[in-house]
Amino acid sequence: MKSCSAAAPCSTANLGPGYDVFGLALDALEDKVKVSRIYPGVGRITIKNSDQAIPSMVESNSAGLVVKKMMQDFEISDSTEIEITKGVPTGYGVGSSAASAAAAAMAFNALYDLKIDRNRLVEYAAEGEVASAGTKHYDNVSASLLGGFVICRIASDRLQFTRLEPPKDLVLVVVVPCLEVPKKKTEVARSVLPKMVPLKDVVHNISGAATIVAGFALKDVETITRGIDDDVIIESARKHLIPGYDSVKQNAISAGALAVTISGAGPSMIAFLKTNKNAKMVAAAMAKGFKETGVESRTFVCRASKGARLLAL
Repeated sequence: MKSCSAAAPCSTANLGPGYDVFGLALDALEDKVKVSRIYPGVGRITIKNSDQAIPSMVESNSAGLVVKKMMQDFEISDSTEIEITKGVPTGYGVGSSAASAAAAAMAFNALYDLKIDRNRLVEYAAEGEVASAGTKHYDNVSASLLGGFVICRIASDRLQFTRLEPPKDLVLVVVVPCLEVPKKKTEVARSVLPKMVPLKDVVHNISGAATIVAGFALKDVETITRGIDDDVIIESARKHLIPGYDSVKQNAISAGALAVTISGAGPSMIAFLKTNKNAKMVAAAMAKGFKETGVESRTFVCRASKGARLLAL
């Protein structure tokens, strides 16, 4: 038996107006995936999880779907064992399925020395999102794999991922509420989005998204946060899914946050700050906002992550 292991960080997607386009890797939590080849084999994939809530069936497991697709494309017939150690909470909008998928793609690539470039690895990692979202999407997995701030360009003929290094003084506060979330929560969160939106709202969101990109390019936290506040489409449609949303957001701003938004599909929320001077105060204020509605929460103060990495065995 030969094995390779990789770790991939949690992430936040959208950043307000950048729906399905922006991803940001976070150094708060990570998943670890060990992929082992068992030979001679018959192409069987088995999955071992540290979290009993994670499906062990390949078709329902983000890491399993990634490995299955890579085995098919490279005509690998060995049997494979996938061991997942979860650090990212599942179903809370911080890229749990993406972290497992990204780590699996990196570990499998190294195990078979496939020499797949990182952009193509993102495409494989996106296969894992089918397990949680019902469809492939690239924002969280691109951030987990590539690290930093990533822009996903999805054209008809190809995918393109542009990575920008975040400002060194960007600090994030993530609050994860202890709520019971539905199965395939991302699919549920997508279902409440409007099918048609006014042109003026589209223009407003494009303006905000462009401002965010400019902020990352200029390494200017204040510009980034001005753009985050410009979402008038996604957040307004989803906020009713999060008990205490208004209190959490207002509390964070009052405590010194420059911007607050839903992390991915929620229910976690994320605040953006320049330096960590007020970070603990913001975290406590956001937790208080959830508690006012009877919901306990966990808070994390973090910065941007460098992305997935191989682990020494």
